[in-house]
Amino acid sequence: MDQGKKTNKLYGQRTNKMYMDLKDIIRENALRYLPAKSLLRCTGICWDWRLMISSPFFAHNQAYFFRGISGFFLQSQDKPPLFVSLDQMAYGVPDPSLSFLPEPVQVRSSSNGLVCCQGVTGDKPYYICNPVNKMWKKLPEPEANHGDDPAIVFIFKPSLMDFVAEYTLVCAFPSDLDGYEFEIYSSKNGTWRVSGEILFSDTKILPNSGVHVNGVVYWMEDCERIMAFDLQAERVQLITSDTVGLGELSGKLCSGRLHGLRLYISVLANACTNTSQMNSDVRTWEQKLNVTLKIKRSSSLRDGSVLFLNEDVAVIHDGKSLYSYGLKTKSLVTLSSDFHQKMRLVPYVNSLIEI
Repeated sequence: MDQGKKTNKLYGQRTNKMYMDLKDIIRENALRYLPAKSLLRCTGICWDWRLMISSPFFAHNQAYFFRGISGFFLQSQDKPPLFVSLDQMAYGVPDPSLSFLPEPVQVRSSSNGLVCCQGVTGDKPYYICNPVNKMWKKLPEPEANHGDDPAIVFIFKPSLMDFVAEYTLVCAFPSDLDGYEFEIYSSKNGTWRVSGEILFSDTKILPNSGVHVNGVVYWMEDCERIMAFDLQAERVQLITSDTVGLGELSGKLCSGRLHGLRLYISVLANACTNTSQMNSDVRTWEQKLNVTLKIKRSSSLRDGSVLFLNEDVAVIHDGKSLYSYGLKTKSLVTLSSDFHQKMRLVPYVNSLIEI
């Protein structure tokens, strides 16, 4: 009998050791890959996890390792922003209207957990904030007039080596010379600067279509062309395209279009085909995916348009409702039943990054 007690005691000690080892493994190797909402729920598991998740160092690491699209801010012209989550158990923000900011705002752009907003009163200043921890910063006034619906793109790339979040904003604004100019904000310098580059064009870009891929910012025009602005060279060019949605796929600009129930996704293969020889085999776009939407009630999506896409999800609008289609899960989810074309769709990553 005594021998049996010793065995049970020894077994209990081994079980506790295994539990502690597993807890440490999760803490050190898994938590940083989780979204902010899930992590805030994990703070109630034990005091050690709470201390670690609450530390600025962990927030810095989580911002680097977690990059998945978590949901979308929906912004209309006359209402506070709304947030729709791709998974309500995992992703979310405590205050989707961003009422913690000093004035009502409209969401303009987002990048890796930070959100660019614009005030609706006075000079309509820009704010950078994290909706999770409610940290924010007001930016200085731009030199140029960006208009009532600015075509602004916010760029933030987390880095393991840089503990201060450094970001860039690029705005394409109408020029007095009948075209577009570009104003750039750098958080490192804390100033706005108007580039010397001008695109002479009589067409208009779609303000809410801007995306950033590998140092180039792209906007769709209203005439089946894409305007591309290279941030390093500060040069602009036009790319032919019949797409209605832009995104990033495997580090390249991708475009999506819906034809019936088939989703076609192509990547930019060569942006300089306009300089190629006549009858050249070089193509601007290379088709990568051809997906049939596997849904039962499909009639409303036959004339839909693609608003966002990446490796995991495509967001489709059918005129009123907004859907997300998992490219890997093959599942269709209704994000909103009241979405109109003039609303701005802003993808968001659920991050703990500090400003």
